[in-house]
Amino acid sequence: MTPVLFSVSYAGYWGQHRLGLIPFLEKAAALGYPAVEIGAKRPHLSVLDYPDEASVAPVKAAADRLGIEITTLAGYTDFTAGRHAAEVPFVEMQVMYVRQLARLGTALGAKVIRVFSGYFTDLADHQADWNKCVVALREAASVAADSGIILGLQNHHDVGVSVEGFIELLDEVNHPNLRAMFDPWSIALHGTADLYAAAKAMAPRMVQTTLADYIRIDRFQYQPSLINYQRVDPPAVRAVPLGDGFMDLNAFFAGLKDGGFDGLVAYEICSPIRGGGSEAILDAASRSALERIRGWC
Repeated sequence: MTPVLFSVSYAGYWGQHRLGLIPFLEKAAALGYPAVEIGAKRPHLSVLDYPDEASVAPVKAAADRLGIEITTLAGYTDFTAGRHAAEVPFVEMQVMYVRQLARLGTALGAKVIRVFSGYFTDLADHQADWNKCVVALREAASVAADSGIILGLQNHHDVGVSVEGFIELLDEVNHPNLRAMFDPWSIALHGTADLYAAAKAMAPRMVQTTLADYIRIDRFQYQPSLINYQRVDPPAVRAVPLGDGFMDLNAFFAGLKDGGFDGLVAYEICSPIRGGGSEAILDAASRSALERIRGWC
């Protein structure tokens, strides 16, 4: 397995320290990571700022100089978007985005383009959202294949987020260029999950996994008339360094190994993290994650 640092960790989206794209590559190399995943939006690899293969040449040169591999470009898609604006070709625009990322990925030496499925837009019409994602993922897998890039689906959005749902979605898309980027945190967050069994079942379909760890924080709201507190569900979560939260990553990696997975293992700080978002906190968490990933792998 190959440890990977995801650039979202230094993107500043949750108030944490922000690095530009090449400074992020330098950071990953300094921390000891052999490979990186780059977020395909600002402040990192936006298709507006990098419109063609020639434009990413300085990024590739920096990675080569640092001896670090760019394995994955992380696309941000929502194939059910636009329910109330049917005249706007949201899916077509996103498939074109995937095509552009695949071309940039080829120039950067990347292996994978990451995508998401879609958020449910109407719980009373589950099947319509599902069908829209199936069609979009099939076409996106095809355009990525044209550039020799694997399309990786991460179980992040509502459609296919559970283990059973993810398998059903992959099977229904049924495209040889679509691989799973199965993550343990998304299923652990929404209930009790057997991470060993899930990882073993998903391992043969996988090209990458992405790790984060969390603690749960119970929420309450004061009720003055009762002089008491009412529990508020679901609980909040807060990111903590790998191994310090409720994720049973020992079981997850045991399942990956028994299932034959030997792909990419990315670490991300994709939410507020304990201690705040200073560069020192991010560095400590990223360095610790690399040590733990190497131990599990």
